[in-house]
Amino acid sequence: MDNRAEVREFLMTRRARVTPVAVGISAGPNRRVTGLRRSEVASLAGVSVEYYAKLERGAIAGASASVLDAISRALQLDDTERAHLLDLARAADGIPTSGRPRRRTGKPADPRPSLQWALASITDGIAFVRDPRQNLIAVNDLGRAFYSLVIGDGGRTPNLARFQFLDPASRDFYPDWDLFAEMCVGIMRAEAGRDPHDKALQDLVGELSTRSDTFRTLWAAHNVRTHGSGTKRFQHPVVGEIVLAYEELAVTAEPGNVLLIYTAEPGSPSADRLKLLASWGAEHRYPDDSIDVTGNAAPSGAGRWDPKPPGRGID
Repeated sequence: MDNRAEVREFLMTRRARVTPVAVGISAGPNRRVTGLRRSEVASLAGVSVEYYAKLERGAIAGASASVLDAISRALQLDDTERAHLLDLARAADGIPTSGRPRRRTGKPADPRPSLQWALASITDGIAFVRDPRQNLIAVNDLGRAFYSLVIGDGGRTPNLARFQFLDPASRDFYPDWDLFAEMCVGIMRAEAGRDPHDKALQDLVGELSTRSDTFRTLWAAHNVRTHGSGTKRFQHPVVGEIVLAYEELAVTAEPGNVLLIYTAEPGSPSADRLKLLASWGAEHRYPDDSIDVTGNAAPSGAGRWDPKPPGRGID
């Protein structure tokens, strides 16, 4: 990705978002821009107009942390946006981000047996590991049942972004589809800033931009976000509406990968539906000939999904 273009578009979209009133500036009757002017951002940040204009043209290499912090405050960036700006600056300086090795192309690495065992030990919640490209690289049994639409009957590595934007079934599975779409793109955009050399991620962005107008529009907005924790609503084809709380945990042994655990409030209808889904999942697996979500041989007992509906693959 073009770092200068990324910096330019990110700063311009952030500046356009901040209103003069929000920073205590009188707009005046003849103002032609809805957001801040470059001169106003420069003044708020305590830098010259010329220097800020240089930064906004994408020439961020060499900018100090104190200057970037001042720009972040002037543009009212949240923690995720500030981290993204710092990531873009590190990339411009040629500094590796977060100690990660550069990504290799090709399919995701096979999940470690110990990781599969850890996931299997989580029996009352949905647990899965997602890589920076939105690939599902490992799931527990309940996760297989929950994401049966995404996983299908094996083959291509299941990918949450492809499912979100290219599979019509996602519109039913995610009742709050627009919100989920924004979250997905924001997470991918932040990841692209952390690792601009991830060619597989760049290829995925290119594919989705070509095939989905919505993705292309959201990507151009340059919004970033982290997942963290929260609550989501789903409409599962087997058990109906289910509301789940989620927690995201970093997999430190594999920088960039995250473990997500979805649970239901104890005693709630959603908790009852999770139990029903677990029963359904146990009935729709072959006992032998196991494969994992990447299509490779899985540890003994991992199981394979019966390809009967509602399972489906992603083309």
